[in-house]
Amino acid sequence: MNVSPRDIAEGLGDSQPSSPASPQLVPLNPGGGGKATPPSKTSKKGQRSDRSTEEYRLRRERNNMAVKKSRLKSKQKAQDTMQRVNQLKEENERLESKIKLLTKELSVLKDLFLEHAHSLAENVQPTSSTSEQDSDAK
Repeated sequence: MNVSPRDIAEGLGDSQPSSPASPQLVPLNPGGGGKATPPSKTSKKGQRSDRSTEEYRLRRERNNMAVKKSRLKSKQKAQDTMQRVNQLKEENERLESKIKLLTKELSVLKDLFLEHAHSLAENVQPTSSTSEQDSDAK
C-alpha cells in the first residue's frame, strides 16, 4: 500500500487501519501561515451546518474585507493609470505643438540663409571687366 503525504498528515499509514468515518485534516504546518485547512464536512441530515459557526462567520468577514480591499486597490490603480494617460496625452500635444513651431522656425532660417548666401554669391563673383578696369587704372 502506498502512503501519500496527505495520508501521513491525516494520520493514516500502512500500520494503521482506516476508520469508517471521514478522517480530519491536520495542517502540515501547525505554526500557522498559508491557507486554512477546510473544515470537515458534515452529513446533510440532522447535524448543524458549518455556516452557522462563529469560525465560519469570522472567515467570511475576513474574506469580505480582503475582497473589498482588493477591489478598491484595483479601482485606484485604474484611476492612477487613467490620470497618467491624460498627463501623457497633454505632454504629447505640447511636444507636437513645439515640433510644429520649431519646424516653421527652421524653414524661415533656411530661407534666410539661402537668400543671404545667394546675395553673397552675386556680389563676390569676379567679373572679367572688373579685373581689366583695375589693370587699366594702373
